[in-house]
Amino acid sequence: MPPPAFTGNPTGIDLYWLPLGAGGNFVRLNGRIYEFLHALFEGRQTFDLYHSALEVTVPEGRFVIENAWPIPDAQGPARGVTVEGPVASRRLGRLRVFRYEVRRWYEGTIPDIAEAVASPVRLSNEEPAARRLLSLASEVPVMVWGRDELRIGEMWNSNSVIAWLLTRAGLPANEIHPPLRGRAPGWTTGVAVAGLCTEALRSFTGRRVWDGPTREDRG
Repeated sequence: MPPPAFTGNPTGIDLYWLPLGAGGNFVRLNGRIYEFLHALFEGRQTFDLYHSALEVTVPEGRFVIENAWPIPDAQGPARGVTVEGPVASRRLGRLRVFRYEVRRWYEGTIPDIAEAVASPVRLSNEEPAARRLLSLASEVPVMVWGRDELRIGEMWNSNSVIAWLLTRAGLPANEIHPPLRGRAPGWTTGVAVAGLCTEALRSFTGRRVWDGPTREDRG
């Protein structure tokens, strides 16, 4: 998809591609093992893995849209958290360490943005699209991170959330690709889930992940 010409107006949607595990050797190593095993199983070459994040700018200011795990603390409102979801299983999601969060963070930051590759990618200059995407951040379906519950072919993860948001906002996420020799696991899952009936999807996932704050959350 050819990027829209930048008009000088900061209003719009920008995509960042961050190498998986940027700033953390543990995540980077696990990502490489994951990609090696998948490439071996699928009989293909290995690719660099990427995590995606968005910056959405409207006249009122700039917002960072990102899906993050683990959740650093119980101060989600300070980071503009709109949705929390379970990691690995819905039962484990009762514990904060096994929940992820979707952020709509006003004047927020993207960790390790200095390591972003071929970024930012301007996806839209249109204010209506930017506002639509911001409003959708509170409607992300509560799918289980790391699972393919709907048997789409790939797990739900941070890339799925970004692809879901872009698709629901009316942008052609299926035409957006990571940098050369890169792969964004979960991206096609987000596109596919965005095409499902909202009510049917909500009845499948539910909106609650746990029954209230745990002792860990209060501490």
